[in-house]
Amino acid sequence: MKKKQYSEQKKNWFLYVGGAITIVMAALIVLGYFWTPYDPGAMDAACKGAPPSLAHIMGTDNFGRDIFSRVLQGAGMTFFIAVCVVAIGAVCGTVIGGLTGYFGGWGDEALMRVCDAITAFPSILLALVVIAVLGPGKWNVIWVLGILFIPSFARIVRGEFVKCKNLNYIRSARLMGAGHVRIMVRHILPNALPVLLPAISIGFNNAVLAEASMSFLGVGVSPTEPSLGRMLSDGQSYLLRGLPWYALFVGFTIVLLILGFSLLSEGLQQRRRR
Repeated sequence: MKKKQYSEQKKNWFLYVGGAITIVMAALIVLGYFWTPYDPGAMDAACKGAPPSLAHIMGTDNFGRDIFSRVLQGAGMTFFIAVCVVAIGAVCGTVIGGLTGYFGGWGDEALMRVCDAITAFPSILLALVVIAVLGPGKWNVIWVLGILFIPSFARIVRGEFVKCKNLNYIRSARLMGAGHVRIMVRHILPNALPVLLPAISIGFNNAVLAEASMSFLGVGVSPTEPSLGRMLSDGQSYLLRGLPWYALFVGFTIVLLILGFSLLSEGLQQRRRR
């Protein structure tokens, strides 16, 4: 009995640690929207390339800007883009997957083939091509990545709807006169949530990596907007030139964002399997 309780507590460490990291990062990001120690764009020639200290806990960059303030602002931008991308992918994917999985037929086949066509191409490469045509910008990145994330969510939700639509409790609801919308929303969708929540966590990680990669390559958000990917691109050229903390602190922030949601996703999956 004690071994079983210890095993369950051990499994929950993924959920606890991931949740703690995610909450701390989210709190810092929210703080960055309302307050930063310094103006993220203010340059100070007297403090150019200053190492971490009590005045600047992450040091300053090559223009004398406070890195901690810029990381707070950049993390907020990256977080905002990732949340919007996952929201578009999850909402649209849930609607498409739910309808196709529940009703089936030629619409199911057509939409699944479209999803196959989209997922056949590497998402980052396809996003780079589209952004190169549309031009960089926050909203262009959000819409492009959001559309590319729809097929993965649609497949997950479709599978759950196909599995559940012919179960006995669904047949009973039909016999009692429940309509299609009520059955999908009140009876099937709640059973799909335990599978959907880990997918949202994984999708958030992928969105952070995608946005950071695109901004690192210079085709993400515009240069006037803060982004962890663009800051990492700026800092990597100074990594071996007396300013290593710039790239290291930005990279560490990206790692923490991804790590928190990865552990949270693993914890949710293990809790679902128990």
